[in-house]
Amino acid sequence: MRWKTTEYAGWGRALTASGQIARPERQAALAEIAAENPAPAIGNRRSYGDACLNDGGKVIDMTRLDRFMDFDRKTGALTVESGVRIGEIASIFAPRGWLPAVMPGTGFATVGGAIGHDVHGKNHHNAGSFGEHVLGFTLINENGRQDITPGNEPEIFKATMGGLGQTGVIANATIQLTPCMGDSVTLTEKRIGDLDEFIRLLNCSEATYAVGWINATARGPDLGQGILEEAETTDGPAPAMKPPKSIPFNAPSFALAPPVVRIFNSFYYRRVPADGRSAVKPMQEFFFPLDRISNWNRLYGRKGFHQFQCVVPMAGAAALREMLLEISKAGLASPLAVLKRMGPGRAGHMSFPMEGYTLAVDFRNRRSAKPLIEKLEEITAHAGGRIYLAKDALGSAERVRAMYPEFDQWRAVVEQCDPKGRYATDLVRRLELRGAK
Repeated sequence: MRWKTTEYAGWGRALTASGQIARPERQAALAEIAAENPAPAIGNRRSYGDACLNDGGKVIDMTRLDRFMDFDRKTGALTVESGVRIGEIASIFAPRGWLPAVMPGTGFATVGGAIGHDVHGKNHHNAGSFGEHVLGFTLINENGRQDITPGNEPEIFKATMGGLGQTGVIANATIQLTPCMGDSVTLTEKRIGDLDEFIRLLNCSEATYAVGWINATARGPDLGQGILEEAETTDGPAPAMKPPKSIPFNAPSFALAPPVVRIFNSFYYRRVPADGRSAVKPMQEFFFPLDRISNWNRLYGRKGFHQFQCVVPMAGAAALREMLLEISKAGLASPLAVLKRMGPGRAGHMSFPMEGYTLAVDFRNRRSAKPLIEKLEEITAHAGGRIYLAKDALGSAERVRAMYPEFDQWRAVVEQCDPKGRYATDLVRRLELRGAK
């Protein structure tokens, strides 16, 4: 297997790595690597920070292992190689009446990556996390090649779901698809005046899919204003998808200057009529809105950006107000800010979700972003919440470990699966998840 030395980054581009990458195209080549050069697996690198980086080491790029292996038309059980993209599954199977039960905000996420971060979607409040719909997977590590299910190896299963790739390389997986009406959605949008109204409507929403855009620059009585989107799948006709646009170069610094963001957010909020609106949309437009803009991460300039995403429990909703106050005062927020209601569903020891509310906000990679994110992390910890490791680039080791109460159980299983630490990544070392930094 040929290894190529290159520089690469996560989606946020604030952190980078240099090292050797192999791109196997067949399971036989993957088996050869696993035996001779064990290394962490990566996908399309849509995690934002350093979860997919191994600076100075080797990584296995799984994106060419993207074959569909088996599908049970009666039950909806689909077996694929781990490099298959979530959006590709949705595009192929939605017209046939099936969808991935859980889909993250980008269709470019791979099945292996979705397992490694136990991703959640716009339906977490009723469908739980991705890993809860995984029926089994094939794992390769120092112990050989194993077929893992929740029944035959429950601890390895839980350590792998959301386990950051530390139990080994996922060669393929069987996931349970969910029935759907078709490849379009009926989308209802409502203007939300403030945070209290947002929380109330999220709590009482009966929609299958619900997500909120929040104006992170709003202050005073408008703090927490935004747009609530609720959707159901449908087989009704939808407008054709427009060709994706592209950001051909890194945007200049003034593109996301505070006055520009405030003006954009004001117009974006008012694009929805005061009494709301409904329409039929292509499925991808709702589930993967940013995928319509290639290289949208270039909007933040050549230094990249950080995303802060946290979840706080139901009783910690007041922490959201405190965070939004800090964000609005700092003047660093971009137009990309999301608020969602989460249910209790999680599949692994290190899975992010908990029942409550999740807030995600992007910040340009500027010197003032680090102390702001540290403050937001502190508020999250005080509220009994946790931060999402798929998005993290700046978290503190001691505080992050304390946010995950099953951390010691996870680490014990990981050490059995990978006693020599060959699957450790930059994130794992930074947060001292497997020992000293």
